[in-house]
Amino acid sequence: MLETLKDSIAKLKAKTSELGDILKVQEKKQRVGELEVQAADPQLWSDQERAKKVMQEKKGLEKELGSWEELVNGLADLADLSALAKDEDLADLDREFQELQNKAETLELAALLGGEYDRANAILSINAGAGGTDAQDWAQILMRMYTRWAEAKGFQVDLPDISYGEEAGIKSVTLIISGLYGYGYLKTESGVHRLVRISPFSSEGKRHTSFVAVEVIPELAEDVKIDINPSDLRVDTYRASGPGGQNVNKVSSAIRITHLPTGIVTQSQSDRSQHNNRDIAMRLLKAQLNGMLLQQRKDKIEDLRGEKKKIEWGSQIRSYVFQPYTLVKDHRTGTEVGDVQKVIDGGLDPFIETALRKGTK
Repeated sequence: MLETLKDSIAKLKAKTSELGDILKVQEKKQRVGELEVQAADPQLWSDQERAKKVMQEKKGLEKELGSWEELVNGLADLADLSALAKDEDLADLDREFQELQNKAETLELAALLGGEYDRANAILSINAGAGGTDAQDWAQILMRMYTRWAEAKGFQVDLPDISYGEEAGIKSVTLIISGLYGYGYLKTESGVHRLVRISPFSSEGKRHTSFVAVEVIPELAEDVKIDINPSDLRVDTYRASGPGGQNVNKVSSAIRITHLPTGIVTQSQSDRSQHNNRDIAMRLLKAQLNGMLLQQRKDKIEDLRGEKKKIEWGSQIRSYVFQPYTLVKDHRTGTEVGDVQKVIDGGLDPFIETALRKGTK
């Protein structure tokens, strides 16, 4: 049995070496060095937005390189221990090997994220569809699910815009999920998500089906230029609102930008500063326009944003069933998880990982 373990360790070491080339470890180490020089420059901190992006990229790369080094060093130590081990040590060594194998699988997943925008932040929009108040409540549950998943991964979550339902839940929300590979991980979440449960808003106690659309696009890097004619924009100001429609600000600091040629509307109400809200709304607009241009160039409606479908029966990519049994099933990959609560608490990794490995969009 020890010989089998030694053979497995040797194979994983060889695989890890190949992964190092795919992940471009040396290039990333060089990039971290460049970012450290930028972070040490006092002038950087005069631009808080740029400083935040530099530190985010640095933190993400250091985390990835740290995982790589832990794997390499762990395998070296395990190989040395296995050379001196006896049969009674096998259980402990095998447990350590399984932990290292899990690390390798996580890095292998990162190696799949080589798309043009995979390293970018993600702009994730959630819109309630068919299902009335239940759909709006479902939209809020999904917002919480994605927020919990992102925070567990160490991503920063910003909420530039939210529209609350009249009775409960939300009609729509936009989240900016910032961190290395934010878009790469979340791009396969675009589509319609279906909920089946006993409605808490109905006295009849019957099962109710609700639908919510999720759309994910990448936020553009600073060096990606999108030409926008100022005369093509209509900029409106309004007061930020909270649940029930009450105004949460006394001044009109929220910004809504309409791009007249395309009809795209973006808005931000997260900051008390009108100037900052305008900057955020422009970032969202540029990302939306870039997604549209890419789709037109590739002559198809399914690439970065996912195929546009009605938010109703028959168009869902994933179903979340609470009654009469509990099950979350992805209809594209066949992935199933029986613990619904775990999934809506942020346990999305089984679905994301399977979709990435199968190249699902």
